[in-house]
Amino acid sequence: MSTNDVGRVPVGGAQYTVLCREDGGVLDDVITYRLQAERYLTVTNAANHERDLSWLADHAGEGAEVIDRASDYAMIAVQGPLAREIVQAIANAPLPERMTVAPRTVNGVEALVAGTGYTGEDGVELLLEPDEADGVWNAILRRGAIPAGLAARDTLRSEVCYPLYGNELSTERGPIEAGLGWCCRSDRGYIGAAAVAAARANGPAERLVAFVVEHGVARAGNAVVGGGVVTTGTFSPTLELGIGMAYVPVARAQPGTEIEIDVRGRRRRARVETRPLLKV
Repeated sequence: MSTNDVGRVPVGGAQYTVLCREDGGVLDDVITYRLQAERYLTVTNAANHERDLSWLADHAGEGAEVIDRASDYAMIAVQGPLAREIVQAIANAPLPERMTVAPRTVNGVEALVAGTGYTGEDGVELLLEPDEADGVWNAILRRGAIPAGLAARDTLRSEVCYPLYGNELSTERGPIEAGLGWCCRSDRGYIGAAAVAAARANGPAERLVAFVVEHGVARAGNAVVGGGVVTTGTFSPTLELGIGMAYVPVARAQPGTEIEIDVRGRRRRARVETRPLLKV
């Protein structure tokens, strides 16, 4: 079911992967942690939880058991330049490195600590019992962390050009045009492998690109003049200009290409840029 190969992940490791339909359409992008030799924890996008759970359960092979653990965990993502320092101050042992996971005691509470996140920043994600989350949350705030909502996180992932399900990723498109061919192993035989291989061999009609806007901000759903559509558009407080991602015809996907975006009837000049827009 995974386009990547979780069997290659060592115990205590983490892996980004995609779930595809037979036609190659993306059902979700997920992170899977290998907790033990034969035990994995997969974290889905929250909005796709029920669908992903059913998909995994319906396609699990003989001897594989799929268990819904969503209600057993709260997750706190601590991200940014001081994230590890803040959490380390209330942890009982060194925090796991990037893309690894390990049990730790945080503020006296047992937790799974993962060196992952979807912001482009360094930091950790804490998985712990829901009843314990308030105390750990408050302890992190006392150490200087600042609460941030989904809009702030969305700006961060846009600056580093991480695709988001429902924007860049959907069942209508495959991982190749989204630039996720690197996590699709051609020897895996996963669901949708034939369609993904065909898209890789033949080349997609469109590709996901990053762009900057000369003046103003584009928004998701805005049309790219001459073909294509904006999937993400926001103002980058770091770069101090409008940025975004869009699907455009392959012929117009090269960095440096000038494009125009129809923003509520007004054309905005934009330029295709190399991903990521911000290197951290």
